[in-house]
Amino acid sequence: MAKIKLTKNELKKQKDSLKMYQRYLPTLMLKKQQLQGEIRTTEIRIKELREEKDLMDESFKNWVGVFGETGVFVPALLKITSLRTSEGNIAGVSIPIFQGADFEVAPYDLARTPLWLDVAVEKMEQVILLDLEAQILEEQRKRLDHELRVTTQRVNLFEKIKIPETKGSIKKIGVYLGDQQTSAVVRGKIAKSGLEKAAK
Repeated sequence: MAKIKLTKNELKKQKDSLKMYQRYLPTLMLKKQQLQGEIRTTEIRIKELREEKDLMDESFKNWVGVFGETGVFVPALLKITSLRTSEGNIAGVSIPIFQGADFEVAPYDLARTPLWLDVAVEKMEQVILLDLEAQILEEQRKRLDHELRVTTQRVNLFEKIKIPETKGSIKKIGVYLGDQQTSAVVRGKIAKSGLEKAAK
């Protein structure tokens, strides 16, 4: 606890600080709850994407044999040309939001490649989109987690340190000033009594 002056000005300063802490604490607690809710929502979405990707991976097992056909898959058959994201804001935290991705399919001879290649390329795009969205959501969660840690530290600082410390300071100053006032009254009575005796 920092050393405090036992004065009326310090008492006012401490009371003002207490009001400020008590005014901001509910806002911080609300922000903490909002961040926790958003993190849960993000984690649920990441889990859904992983499950969806697992299902697609399972369906790919049926395709594995045809992927081995020679000359069908050329290197870089499918390439991501751009990742589309926007910026969002949750409880004052700037987060990336997945908007989609653009792909470029390397040209291939329709007459010399099997019919299933078009479907395979489409499925690969879907899997890549799931991966990209999951990566963006992981970045969202990372930023939200960081902000939650900072907010929780502030809540704890206000709740467990600043508010009790300030209340203690106010009490200490109040007791001291009360004692000073009582002492002044007693001194005044003694002085008055002394003057009255001297006057007789």
